[in-house]
Amino acid sequence: MGFVGIIIVVVGVFGGYVLAGGHLHIIFQPFEFMIIFGAAFGGYVIGNPLGTVKMGLKKALHALLGKNPSKKEYVEVLQLLFQLFQIFRKDGPQAVEKHIEEPNSSEIFKAYPSFLKNHHAVDFLCDTMKITLSADLSQYDVDDLLDQDIKTMHEEEHAAQHAVATTGDAFPGLGIVAAVLGIVHTMGYLDQGPEVIGHHVAVALIGTFLGVLAAYGFVGPIALKMKNDIDAEGRFLMVIKAALVALQRGAPPLVCVEFARRTIYPTERPSFEEMDNATKEAKGKAA
Repeated sequence: MGFVGIIIVVVGVFGGYVLAGGHLHIIFQPFEFMIIFGAAFGGYVIGNPLGTVKMGLKKALHALLGKNPSKKEYVEVLQLLFQLFQIFRKDGPQAVEKHIEEPNSSEIFKAYPSFLKNHHAVDFLCDTMKITLSADLSQYDVDDLLDQDIKTMHEEEHAAQHAVATTGDAFPGLGIVAAVLGIVHTMGYLDQGPEVIGHHVAVALIGTFLGVLAAYGFVGPIALKMKNDIDAEGRFLMVIKAALVALQRGAPPLVCVEFARRTIYPTERPSFEEMDNATKEAKGKAA
């Protein structure tokens, strides 16, 4: 929905300007763009480590093009967990080990390609099951371990989101910089008559306009969408965590996935009947 929002902003602002009698060629000032966006990106690079710069760009692109976990994806991860836990309960740890050691080769994981593409979630699930199968951990140890993992991932991702948000806050000031430079440039045309001077003053003011529009119409909302995306991805991991902790507690597979289901926000949460049908379907796949 990111690009849809951008289109709405562009149509609302520039469409209203044109309908009011404005001329778009005055708005299109490539050198003003260069000053504002060049300075903003330079400040972004100056103020952040390379890893944060890259992650911020990646998360911003995802905010525009990507999507958050859907109800279908939640159902699939619950089915996957149910199948793995069923095998663990019936056939023992060794039967599960081959699936979590090489998930890309596992028929169970390959049955859920959307989950397999989520590398964070795959590592989160498989690495946790590896350690629980090889070490004597209590449910509290697993709970703490997974909390720490999610917290660390979020700290890194939120640092990137904060960097983009801070850059967005700088745009109005950089718009003023571009406007001041435009006024300085206009001083060289004071002998050219009011029409020429008026044109150059208008061009200078475009800098302020572009800076404010970029901050509140584009970069600020993108940073907010990045935060929401990070929280949604974290919720997906929390669902997996709930099932793993329940498994470590000794709960049966159906109860484990019920703990996980209750962790999903109601807007994406499958109903009990939907989950019952999904587990029956998972049993059919495992048969």
